[in-house]
Amino acid sequence: MSNQNLSEPHEQGELHRSLSNRHLQLIAIGGAIGTGLFMGSGKTISLAGPSILFIYLIIGVMVFFVMRALGELLLSNLAYKSFIDFTTDLIGPWAGYFVGWTYWLCWITIGIADLSAIIYYLQFFNNGLPFSPVEGAMISVAAIVFIMGLNLLTVRLFGELEFWFALIKILAIIILIAVGLWMIFTGFTSSTGEVASFTHLWANGGFFPTGVHGFLAGFQIAIFAFVGVELVGTTAAETKDPARNLPKAINSIPIRIIIFYVLALLIVMSVTPWNKIDPAISPFVNLFSQAGVAAAAILMNLVVLSSVMSSMNSGVFSTSRMLFGLSREDQGPKAFGKLNRRAVPANALYFSAACLLLGAALQYFVPNTVEAFTLATTLSTILFICVWLLIIWSYIRYYTTRPELHAKSTFKLPGGLFTCWITIIFFIGMIYVLSLEPDTFKALKVSPIWFIILIIGYFFFYKPRHKK
Repeated sequence: MSNQNLSEPHEQGELHRSLSNRHLQLIAIGGAIGTGLFMGSGKTISLAGPSILFIYLIIGVMVFFVMRALGELLLSNLAYKSFIDFTTDLIGPWAGYFVGWTYWLCWITIGIADLSAIIYYLQFFNNGLPFSPVEGAMISVAAIVFIMGLNLLTVRLFGELEFWFALIKILAIIILIAVGLWMIFTGFTSSTGEVASFTHLWANGGFFPTGVHGFLAGFQIAIFAFVGVELVGTTAAETKDPARNLPKAINSIPIRIIIFYVLALLIVMSVTPWNKIDPAISPFVNLFSQAGVAAAAILMNLVVLSSVMSSMNSGVFSTSRMLFGLSREDQGPKAFGKLNRRAVPANALYFSAACLLLGAALQYFVPNTVEAFTLATTLSTILFICVWLLIIWSYIRYYTTRPELHAKSTFKLPGGLFTCWITIIFFIGMIYVLSLEPDTFKALKVSPIWFIILIIGYFFFYKPRHKK
């Protein structure tokens, strides 16, 4: 894709810029508070202990670097609408093809993980009893149909829904922090005799009680907790005044990480010692249960469910926009590039929803929701790392081949190329870390299948159509 083509006026049938600053800010926050935090943090705590606080800080810094690179790239040419545009322009058509389809699969796998989470949390209202495989599949289908129906309406409705979903999550975590602090400062004693205290953070083996291996093992779910933070990049084409609103959303990431991850989990592990937290139960729901506030525990469970639905909503939105972009770049079926009268890529939406139905099948064949969740989240983590690495690679190309654009940028990536290489080394290291645990290694072993499919698709279907 050339800059000239990117700068041409919009033709009829383009996406509309309907998302305001408040939508973008809350979408960015909501993207950072996902299923991985609510459902996966219990397992991460059991693996890493209090060192989880350092894990989230480290990942948060690296993700922030990716987002700053993404922001500078998108603002360097406002005709860039998504990752597909700048990867195609800066690296080549194969990169746009790879990142577009991989990001699409990222959100499909997240959607499948979310279906597992929905079923898991609904068990709370089923007296804690697991659903049968058929019931799990039916719940999955109902969730997919509901989310698809919402996304068939206007993008502004999507923005409003994500605004309120995110607001609910923010308020829930703030309330959790407040209740947790009250429990700590009043010396609350749980039914098991544990007194809430900050000393729990170091009194049970120190900050690294499970050693280096446990510390590294905690990264998988922790990385998954951050996926979706780049959603602001896929909404760029539908955001009003991106030059003003995008930097605001991205620069708010560090404070969000400190409040919603580090502080919240610090409170959780101060109320309940890390080695007493059940990895199969959300520590957020458990904190209110420990406090003996049954109604609050029910409410928190509903909040967690809304968080999962928010994640699915974002995922379906993202997949449809990626397919739309791929189609417009002639890297996907033409039908995906058509908009309905509400300016929604309906065909792309239908296809993504149909693929999500595979998640319903997974619930049937893998009724163990925790196992299904781990498989889906690990695969998603691997794919997201690949997308993030391509964003950084695009930035390196931009930095070296278009220095004039970088020079006049008002939203530069701190550290430039040095930051890029640190980020690349870190995420490549994370792929190695995924091989250390048996449950995550399963997904790592099957991930090359997707890349083989992409290679076949590119060289045998896409490239032959573009030979001159």
